[in-house]
Amino acid sequence: MFKDILYKVIIKRGKTAAVILAAGRAERFGGGKQFARICGVPVLARTILAFDSCSVIDEIVVVASAPDVPMCCELVTRYAFKKVKCVVSGGETRFESALRGFEATSPDISYVAIHDGARCLILPEQIERVCREAYSHRAAAVATPALDTVKIADKNGFISETPDRSRTWLAGTPQVFYANLYRAAIYTVKEDDFSATDDAMLAERIGFKVKLVDIGRDNIKITYPCDIAIAEAILKERRRAEANSSGEKSFLVYRRGAKQKSGQASSAHHLKAKQKTEGI
Repeated sequence: MFKDILYKVIIKRGKTAAVILAAGRAERFGGGKQFARICGVPVLARTILAFDSCSVIDEIVVVASAPDVPMCCELVTRYAFKKVKCVVSGGETRFESALRGFEATSPDISYVAIHDGARCLILPEQIERVCREAYSHRAAAVATPALDTVKIADKNGFISETPDRSRTWLAGTPQVFYANLYRAAIYTVKEDDFSATDDAMLAERIGFKVKLVDIGRDNIKITYPCDIAIAEAILKERRRAEANSSGEKSFLVYRRGAKQKSGQASSAHHLKAKQKTEGI
């Protein structure tokens, strides 16, 4: 406990906000993937819970499409998340949604973590690890080394380049930035009308280096319906591994004290039952 407090005072230097992006159309999934259930729990609820349970995250802003904002608010209430500051409607592009989420964070934050809501298998300790790298380097992003050989194609679909696999990484989220750095990056890019597919590109564009952090390969993004089965298999394997290890606690998927529907068992009791039957 003392070590964590000392770390926050000496190294963290201020608050960290998380912006969870869930405003995409999910066309490849068939729509509504943020509310699809994995072992009985909505994708977005799992994602929010990981950040809500992370000791270095101080507040959370959820970005949803305008029609989904009421459902997201209901989700926040149902699971009794403590750190969610607000749910805001997103824009037409990922960049616009990230910008709206960032603008909704408190003015006194020092760092911001941008995360895809569909990456629901992220763990609190993994989030903390990326944040700590950002506290040291001002910018850090989840990534995994490429296992396959990557090819760069020309506009006609022919190979134009083969990058060195030993230096090729596949980017993911969360991506964490010093708030003033991120602010400068997004407004510079906004003026230049630059198109970015992730937030690290924004920092790169204004000359900042981003530290890559390998947290393993379980942090998948729910993109297609078949990804639900893959995510459930990963969760069940985690549960099996935890059951076989001595003295380790499971990462809970339900929060004690969450509001229940009439006749529903308590969250803690419901969790124990689901763990036994579904291997969460």
